Amino acid sequence: MKSLGGSIVVEIEGRLVEIIFQNEGNGYLVGILDCEEEEVTIVGCLPALKEGEVIAAKGNWIVHPVYGRQLDVKEYRHVQPSTREGILNYLSSGVIKGIGKKMAERIIDHFGTDALEIIQYAPQRLTEVSGIGESKAETIAEAFEEQRELREIILFFSQYGITPSYAVRIYKKYKEMTIAYIQENPYRLADEISGIGFKKADQIARAMGISLNSKYRIHSGIKYMLGTFHGEGHTYAPGDILIDRTRELLSVEESEVVEGIQELALKQKIQLERQDEEIIVYSMPYFYAETNTCNKLIELSQVELEPLEIDVDYEIESIEKEDGIALATNQKEAIRQSIENGIIVITGGPGTGKTTIINTLIKVFGKLKKKILLAAPTGRASKRMTEATGKEAKTIHRLLEMGYSDDDDGMLFQRNEENPLPADIIIIDEVSMVDIMLMNSLLKAISVGTRLIFVGDVDQLPSVGAGNVLRDIIDSKIIKVVRLNEIFRQAEESMIVVNAHKINKGEYPILNHKDKDFYFMSRSRSEDILNTIIGLVKERLPKHYKFDPIKDIQVLTPMKKGEVGSINLNKELQNYLNPPDKYKREKELREKVFRVGDKVMQIKNNYTLKWASLDPDTEERQGEGVFNGDMGYIQHINPEAQELTVFFDDNRSVVYTYTQLDELELAYAITIHKSQGSEFPVVVMPVTWGPPMLLTRNLLYTAITRARSLVVLVGTENYLNLMVSNNKIVERYSGLGIRLKKFYNFMT
Repeated sequence: MKSLGGSIVVEIEGRLVEIIFQNEGNGYLVGILDCEEEEVTIVGCLPALKEGEVIAAKGNWIVHPVYGRQLDVKEYRHVQPSTREGILNYLSSGVIKGIGKKMAERIIDHFGTDALEIIQYAPQRLTEVSGIGESKAETIAEAFEEQRELREIILFFSQYGITPSYAVRIYKKYKEMTIAYIQENPYRLADEISGIGFKKADQIARAMGISLNSKYRIHSGIKYMLGTFHGEGHTYAPGDILIDRTRELLSVEESEVVEGIQELALKQKIQLERQDEEIIVYSMPYFYAETNTCNKLIELSQVELEPLEIDVDYEIESIEKEDGIALATNQKEAIRQSIENGIIVITGGPGTGKTTIINTLIKVFGKLKKKILLAAPTGRASKRMTEATGKEAKTIHRLLEMGYSDDDDGMLFQRNEENPLPADIIIIDEVSMVDIMLMNSLLKAISVGTRLIFVGDVDQLPSVGAGNVLRDIIDSKIIKVVRLNEIFRQAEESMIVVNAHKINKGEYPILNHKDKDFYFMSRSRSEDILNTIIGLVKERLPKHYKFDPIKDIQVLTPMKKGEVGSINLNKELQNYLNPPDKYKREKELREKVFRVGDKVMQIKNNYTLKWASLDPDTEERQGEGVFNGDMGYIQHINPEAQELTVFFDDNRSVVYTYTQLDELELAYAITIHKSQGSEFPVVVMPVTWGPPMLLTRNLLYTAITRARSLVVLVGTENYLNLMVSNNKIVERYSGLGIRLKKFYNFMT
């Protein structure tokens, strides 16, 4: 694409006779403007336009390599047609609901060039036209007014940097009161419109002259700061810390923040509780999720189940003979407890036989003709569960049949208390990844009497979302827990498994045994570590082991920033593994470049993104929802449609608009936190300086347990030793464990 005529701005006026492409999400449009003497192709952000409308457009001439000369529109305004022919064309275009070509002719015949003024200011007179009754006249007037209001609102918000797509969403919520409501309290945008945060609302409020000490501002700031605690993994905030952080954010007095917290609590917008000698603060969704989870866990743990007619020892012995296996004592105990209890946790590290237990339980309950459902938190984890069991496992979101609330913003599940899951046994794998909100939704959908079996490794990193659910459940002593601590003989042959357990115990791993699967390459300088990792991924490992450098090898790193952080590693690895090519389309987005063939990851939950299945044998051909941690590859980039297509690992195709690309990151290298629930043939990891909170034992343990066939660490042994020794776990403010323990203490 090149400019024509330099930076000269031109203005043209014409009627939009054809829309070639229109993206309602971001307002981007390609269309044909009839300017009487010639037809001009226009491109740019032209939201809410319809064929037949007359506009004056300002912009620069550009030349598209395929489509030729176009006007790249930078700004535009609507021009109300004034001639009889212009008004007729406008009304005939279908831009106003309820008026077709014949109706437009009758209106023009009756009112002439006054037709638009009549529709706007005296719509009741439309009943003078044959075929228009009172109801029809009202419909026409409302449609005309909505078009006018929407244009005004898009223009109003554009001065504050709000995109047309968001302006449309705001208008849908507040309708004709939009501008009045936002001028009164711009913080409504942060509190009530998903995707517009406090800082943007604050910026708009400052531009409008709203006082720093406005109660609207203080209330919104408190809720925003409480949200940052949730983003850090906490279900609540200690009151003193919340007050200090909010005061610093807003630059107001402590007394004003305290008063704001009290007012929000009185309005039941937040929940205050006393814990020991301090006040703690919850946002309402997390308070309800935590208390509901606690109550349901207790209910499931206390239920008296109807005994199953089964000789457990006989069935275990039969399965052992049938499968040629010998179950450990703890594995047999896990199976017995799963039969006897309404809810149980089975936890253990790699090589301790968690999958064997799941397969055995499927056979035992299968012989009893019980309906079993399997699920895991992520697409990758559920896919691995399916492969390991031969039985379909779903993500928890799919299991609960995700849907949407009426306003399209809120996600909800079709499975709940009124419509529970139809199952006798539900087995959930990788439970360490389940946060408090998802756990609450899952438990709502489980009937008392259904056996619920949680399987996971409590020594993994906690969930990305708020809460410390698995550890809280285990520590509470309310739920029956079976710990697996015996490593099976075949697993003992893997240094990955052996070293994972050694690291978990605080012991130094065994390095560089010949013909094994765990290696350490000593490098001291960050530059050398970076170059070694690139060499390993690009040449050495693919050449020696025949691994695919993009699909099989995953670089994991503790941090995002720095020379061996995920941001720089991705930039460097992309250059070597998927370099620029004139035949490969790419899209630049701020500091990132997305290129066809790139490995990418979804970095936030998006419940409305549509996907289509690439698996011809699946029952679900299409659906909605792409989640944090889903990984795939860029297959297509369409600059004309401003779209990018990703094929995800679980055989789903997803089309992203360019405005949604901030939800994707390159994934040649990812942080260890983002790798939870995934498994890769090869893990390569830098071991070097970083913030102490990121150089921890459970971070290292999580990283190496993501590898199936090979681990290569690159760095200095001093930092490896530091990570093994650093057993500090960052505290999470979670009230679930405290609530469960209170019940346990009461019962005992």
